[in-house]
Order: sequence, then C-alpha cells, then structure tokens
Amino acid sequence: MTISMDDSRPIFVQIAERIENDIIEGSLPEESQVPSTNQFAAFYQINPATVMKGVNLLVDQEILYKKRGIGMFVASGVREKIMEKRKEHFYEQYIVTMVREAEKLGITVDQLSEMIRRGDKT
Repeated sequence: MTISMDDSRPIFVQIAERIENDIIEGSLPEESQVPSTNQFAAFYQINPATVMKGVNLLVDQEILYKKRGIGMFVASGVREKIMEKRKEHFYEQYIVTMVREAEKLGITVDQLSEMIRRGDKT
C-alpha cells in the first residue's frame, strides 16, 4: 500500500481514500481486516489520531466496522457502494465542469464526443 500525501487535502481524507482504493482494487476484500491505526501511522509516519479520523470517516459511512478487541473490518457489499459514490463524484467534478466549459467555448456535443474518443487513444 503506497500513498503520496497531497498537501492540498486533509491527510485523514487521503487515508480514507487509500483504504477505499484498496477495497476497489481488491487488496482489501470485503470482510477482511484493515491494518491497525498504529500500522498506518508507522507506515506513513503520521499521528495515529489522524489515521483514526480517516478510519472513523469510513465507519460513519458504514464502509468499515469494528469487531471489539480485534480491529476494523471491511463491510460486505461496500465495493459497489464505493464505486457508485466515486462515479457520482467523477460526474460532478469532471463531467459537469467539462460540459459547462464546452458550452462556453461553443463546442458541440459531437465535437466533445470526438475529443473524448481522441483522448482515449493516448
């Protein structure tokens, strides 16, 4: 598990996203145990409280759950839930922004589609 920290976003959010990425990629399967807060903190050389804040974010979203005395685990069925959340975020952040900019520039839907297809070949 590797992560390069991005100074523009809170570290705890990046930790939560890293865990989500590992779930999507399958390196953290559903019902598997997540590395401990201390393991994350040592690996990334960050405060355990920061890691815990990221983990708690995922607990609040019901992506992770706690087994008392054992640790945190990936909930069943969350891979698809994460994928849907990420798709909606992608739509809002990239597609809506792209379409608005295309409209400002007078780019038609057909021209935009061609640009996207052209980008597919790179």
